[in-house]
Amino acid sequence: MQNDLAKVVIDAVPSVEMVRFVSSGTEACLSALRVMRAFTGRTKIIKFEGCYHGHGDAFLVQAGSGVITLGLPDSPGVPAAVTAPTLCAPYNDLDAVKALFAAHKGEIAGVILEPVVGNSGFIVPDKAFLQGLRDITRQEGALLCFDEVMTGFRISYGGAQQHWGITPDLTTMGKVIGGGLPVGAYGGRKDIMSVVAPAGPMYQAGTLSGNPLAMTAGLHTLRILRKPGSYEHLDRVTKRLITGLLDEAHKAGHAMCGGSISGMFGFFFTEGPVKNFKDAAKSDTAKFGRFHRGMLERGVYLAPSQFEAGFTSLAHTDADVDATIAAAREVFKKL
Repeated sequence: MQNDLAKVVIDAVPSVEMVRFVSSGTEACLSALRVMRAFTGRTKIIKFEGCYHGHGDAFLVQAGSGVITLGLPDSPGVPAAVTAPTLCAPYNDLDAVKALFAAHKGEIAGVILEPVVGNSGFIVPDKAFLQGLRDITRQEGALLCFDEVMTGFRISYGGAQQHWGITPDLTTMGKVIGGGLPVGAYGGRKDIMSVVAPAGPMYQAGTLSGNPLAMTAGLHTLRILRKPGSYEHLDRVTKRLITGLLDEAHKAGHAMCGGSISGMFGFFFTEGPVKNFKDAAKSDTAKFGRFHRGMLERGVYLAPSQFEAGFTSLAHTDADVDATIAAAREVFKKL
């Protein structure tokens, strides 16, 4: 089963020539980080403010006020020495990334990001930003990793990299490839992935990695997603949902912005546009809390944070969308 699912993932995701299964998205990102360092022989990495890559020590870092500031740990129990090699930049800010590469010449192993942010709310990248990251990492001998734990097989069958037409060096994936069961994966170019043991010297293993139950569920899930019309359904239903929510909010006089790509969507209680975490932080979180409670009272369970993206599924119908918009209309009038 593991080999069968591996072949499906390799066929689907443009960057993946070899893949290793793990048990979670966190494991996948931790392992991809180790691969970047092992392959390049460098230590430092760049991540972006508001992008979440699991609870690994090196990723629990918030950007400082300066784009060249070394990260400080965001959680007790994380030593500052562990996060010191983690550099942060604002999302959608290519100049900040260029400044980091200039300040740490020859020291940066790679760049990791969510190619569509889902952990600061739904934030869409500028395609020029993604292309710029692709160009500068190649120029500087660093690797580019797309964290597709959220976007993989959600916004297109080949993930965000297929949607944007930009191929990273490494990709991480999450529970979508296991039908929601505990599974993750990381993969990329064959020469890069060949550093992983037993083919290479970089060690990574897991007792439950590639367990048969998750592999079987993943195969069946991806077969369903391959059926004609699957992503067309997700795109249509999600656009109807977010358009309806925004329309009702504006009719009721509320500042709100948002958008969607295929089955992924999000909205912010702010005028917008929202291009990064700093923009997202301007949202009225108290109003979101009241909105969430009002929707919950009407039987609609949205992600319980202003800073989480939402997802639709093939099970959602037009009737579900209509009921959600009707509930929102009532709640917006009372906010």
